[in-house]
Amino acid sequence: MALRPLYDRVVVRRVDSETKTSSGIIIPDTAAEKPQQGDVVAAGSGTRDASGKTAPLDVKAGDRVLFAKWSGTEVKIDGVDLLIMKESDILGVIET
Repeated sequence: MALRPLYDRVVVRRVDSETKTSSGIIIPDTAAEKPQQGDVVAAGSGTRDASGKTAPLDVKAGDRVLFAKWSGTEVKIDGVDLLIMKESDILGVIET
């Protein structure tokens, strides 16, 4: 895959959601919510300010991020479901 997001956009691959609750109940695909965590696949060069200077993004490829439920635009590239969103749609970086 060769997708390079522009400016302050990032490409995120959702992580797989749990199909079983902590008590062992299996959740069917139709009832499962889409996960709100993902791995950053690619990040743009940064935001531009009024003077035209580019400020780098705070996230980079490989970061695990948390984003809002309805964030981003869903796309399918090379059979892989991805999200393209602005960096401002990302709520935080999950550090391990």
